[in-house]
Amino acid sequence: MISLESLDTCPLCTGPHFNHYLTARDFTVTQEEFNIVQCKDCGFLFTNPRPPQKELGRYYESDEYISHTNKGNSLINTGYKIARRFTLDSKLRLIQKHSPPGRILDYGCGTGAFLQHCQKNQWQVQGVEPNEQAREIANDVTKNNVTDSVDNLNEQYDAITLWHVLEHISKLNETIEQLKKLLKQQGSMFIAVPNPASMDAREFEQYWAAYDVPRHLYHFTQKSMTQLMEKHDMIVSEVIPMKLDAFYVSLLSNKYRSGRSKMAKSFITGLLSNSYGNKTGEYSSLIYRVTRNA
Repeated sequence: MISLESLDTCPLCTGPHFNHYLTARDFTVTQEEFNIVQCKDCGFLFTNPRPPQKELGRYYESDEYISHTNKGNSLINTGYKIARRFTLDSKLRLIQKHSPPGRILDYGCGTGAFLQHCQKNQWQVQGVEPNEQAREIANDVTKNNVTDSVDNLNEQYDAITLWHVLEHISKLNETIEQLKKLLKQQGSMFIAVPNPASMDAREFEQYWAAYDVPRHLYHFTQKSMTQLMEKHDMIVSEVIPMKLDAFYVSLLSNKYRSGRSKMAKSFITGLLSNSYGNKTGEYSSLIYRVTRNA
């Protein structure tokens, strides 16, 4: 058991007072339990206490952590890989609505599937991936266009993407500032994160797979994402649903809650979650298009 670090102030508003929100388990690697707290001042949800940055790597050491290995052959992981192939096109179409092919940075690019897809569509690509195993795979498929740290970069990019990455970053505010400096004046940043205000989050509570403690250090609502970007003089210009996530997350959540994926029940929960999202805008996962404040 490693020694955890406690945050004394909220990463969003620096408020010093928190309420306990819920306790969730690391179902993927260690089975340890972690607390999620809510800031009394701004409502931001974050995992606290948490592993220090230098110890986080051990919580990714599993073949089931598919974005780092490309291995996992379970039914759920096979479904994830099929869905990933489908979403590559939709992600690129979203970006190309706002920019013709140019320079793109994928921060936390995993094994490089999205970057490889961008290369095939005339983009100049750059990736950042701290995990050595994933980075080796990404460099193999992108012809060595991936580095281990944003500190190594000095170009500017037409688009910067973080596909389910921001919630993993220990140095949240510092990283956003670094990425902002790398974004061209008219460029867009695309940030995909789970949404704890979704129906499936309420349905599964502490078993909701997208809490994914302690790998997920922060749990963003639309309000907190907007506040975070405003803090860095940026604007949430558009919010786009990721409807497939409701089905994948429901499969995992049912597995965590009952030991079985319950495909039919998970499919129905996914449909209900998306129906709730259609009415409220609160889908299981959301993509935020972020631009500079003019």
